[in-house]
Amino acid sequence: MVSKQKILIVDDDENIAELISLYLTKECFDTKMVYDGENALLAFDSYQPNLILLDLMLPGIDGYQVCREIRSKSQVPIIMLSAKGEVFDKVLGLELGADDYIIKPFDSKEMVARVRAVLRRYQTARPEVASADKGKCVTYPGIEINLTNYSVVVDGKHVEMPPKELELLYFLAASPNQVFTREQLLDQIWGYEYIGDTRTVDVHIKRLREKIKDHPTWKLSTVWGIGYKFEVS
Repeated sequence: MVSKQKILIVDDDENIAELISLYLTKECFDTKMVYDGENALLAFDSYQPNLILLDLMLPGIDGYQVCREIRSKSQVPIIMLSAKGEVFDKVLGLELGADDYIIKPFDSKEMVARVRAVLRRYQTARPEVASADKGKCVTYPGIEINLTNYSVVVDGKHVEMPPKELELLYFLAASPNQVFTREQLLDQIWGYEYIGDTRTVDVHIKRLREKIKDHPTWKLSTVWGIGYKFEVS
């Protein structure tokens, strides 16, 4: 029997948490609800969820801090929930390592679709590890990007990064010197319309540049007014 995927729901509004749980339970997910940041961190360790739906405005430890602490020890997918729709809040959530951001009130079908999409992206590599598909490894001087086991090695050192950062880097590096628009990258990496917000691409490029410095023979380049490319000389 295949075990159900576990979703940890963190929201201080019990009615919203129960409603989310109801929708996800109908879709054959197992759920656990907690209502504050401290219990979210405790439940993460004990429940070991496959994904976390995390409200930002929590009593005590807020959602940003919960995300930061979980990211320090795990790459489990996190979808932030918030009534805040400002670009700053979404970008901050993404910079802290969230995989998606849903603004309240949200459509139940969209929420379930996003949960499935994020889980699918996160788990894509797992069944492929045993096959050791060498076609999913891109190598340049000083860097190896392996999409089979989701690893990046720079100058002999392993660089930790969330799945979407690695997928974005791999996609660009696999087509050297080809320019991609932000919309193309959203479609290729995220696989669904990201509510028209191309800033998420900029955020992930920024995080990649913080982790991977330019090399004499390659770099992540901005093509102003268009998008990005992995430039190889």
